[in-house]
Amino acid sequence: MPQSFSKQNLFLSQKIGNFAHVMPFQFHLDILDWIFKGMLIGIVASAPMGPVGVLCIQRTLNKGRWYGFVTGIGATISDFIYALITGFGMSFVMDLINNNHNRFVLQITGSVMLMIFGVYCYRSDPTKKIHVSGKKKGTLIHNGVTAFLVTFSNPLIIFLFMAAFAQFAFVMPKHPLHMCVGYFSIICGALLWWFGLTWLIDKVRGKFDNSGIVLINKIIGSIVMIFSLIVLIGTVFNIYTFHY
Repeated sequence: MPQSFSKQNLFLSQKIGNFAHVMPFQFHLDILDWIFKGMLIGIVASAPMGPVGVLCIQRTLNKGRWYGFVTGIGATISDFIYALITGFGMSFVMDLINNNHNRFVLQITGSVMLMIFGVYCYRSDPTKKIHVSGKKKGTLIHNGVTAFLVTFSNPLIIFLFMAAFAQFAFVMPKHPLHMCVGYFSIICGALLWWFGLTWLIDKVRGKFDNSGIVLINKIIGSIVMIFSLIVLIGTVFNIYTFHY
């Protein structure tokens, strides 16, 4: 009996080894790093209370949570398109980026741009240019499409993606699987933000007003500033490095 079990275990081990050998892709732990970076970029791109963020909150309060969430989905699709455009454009200058000095300068520039973005979020008051959401619900598709158009009409998000991609060494054309995982994670991070935001607004709908929108923006701006400062210090003193 023990000898029979031994032969079976040996046969099973050989089968597993052969299967792992013929697998087209090997799963590496650095995939988790790409998932983290992608989700972080997706959240940072979605979190600031711009026109579509305010619109999402208004629709959640006036029409219901899922109308607000569909608004976030429309914004996510627009941001994803701009993320693809940014990554595609940066892929043409990889020879320049691969130089150690240029990479250092690019990552410093990315950190500074994120810092400026954080300061802008903290100081801005999105309620001054508020878009009043109508009481008529309309269809979910209509709410998603209008949110997409509102977001797509502001291509300045490209500069945010440039800063984030530069800092996190996100563009790696020689690793298409990793980049696909990263882009998919951007979508997941953005949807996670909109899902959480609409859930929170729905729970406190009786106590939420325009001052809450300003407060959210200040909190987000503060987090981005602190994070970009940590990243800047880490890059300058070579505490850590994101490799291309």
